[in-house]
Amino acid sequence: MKKQKDVVAGLGEIGLPIFKLLSKTRYVVGYDINPKLTDERKYNKNTDNETIFLHICIPFSDKFKNNVINLNKKFQPKCIVIHSTVSPHTTKNIQSALKIPIIYSATRGVHSRMLSDLKKYTKFYALEKNAPKKQWASLEFSKLMKKCNVKTKKLSDALTLELAKIVVDTSYYGWLINYAQISNLIAKKHKIDYDEMWSFSDEIQKHLGNRPKMFPGFIGGHCVIPNLSLINEDSLWEIEKINNFYSKKVKDAKTISKKYTKVKKSYNK
Repeated sequence: MKKQKDVVAGLGEIGLPIFKLLSKTRYVVGYDINPKLTDERKYNKNTDNETIFLHICIPFSDKFKNNVINLNKKFQPKCIVIHSTVSPHTTKNIQSALKIPIIYSATRGVHSRMLSDLKKYTKFYALEKNAPKKQWASLEFSKLMKKCNVKTKKLSDALTLELAKIVVDTSYYGWLINYAQISNLIAKKHKIDYDEMWSFSDEIQKHLGNRPKMFPGFIGGHCVIPNLSLINEDSLWEIEKINNFYSKKVKDAKTISKKYTKVKKSYNK
């Protein structure tokens, strides 16, 4: 009987934490197009081992489907799990091209503390209704996550989860920051204190939970704004427009969040 392994493809801000998470419970090999990130000794030593799960953690691009297909040919896994944020119908398109089950499992968490956040949040996942060995894949993935002390929840289809990641997670977060930006511009216009103005919502947020105060910083990084292109909804592009407008109106827009981070750290000491 061949020895078994999992493979994590893409050892970036998502892939590396997932690699570390899985490595505590089973044998995992990391692979990246950047040879400096791949443990060549470990990789070459286990090329003949049977791959159970191939965990896809590579950035989404126009070549994403082809990249996954090529990785499938390279590692010949029994199942593929996509942890990357992808455009709607990506799972369906890849499943139609392959004869093994494809699981989509969107990742949640802050990059700087992704490993701990992976354990904090329930790992949502979904398969296409026509996926082969669907029950086996679902059961084995749930068992794997349970061994990693991660709860799972299965959704009815992959499209729902693909949209959830973009619409309910990153884009919604963008909208909240947008409102903070707009309210900060209003505060500046009338020369009043932003924090004092927002203190009016503190008790409402406490009792109703629907008045969250966000810090009015510039939306940077490579999640909120870049993810807009994955869904390409005209209304959501307003997030980028407001963000760009804000950066022109507020001189320290791109550094104000760094100042806030320092303040938060001093409070937490």
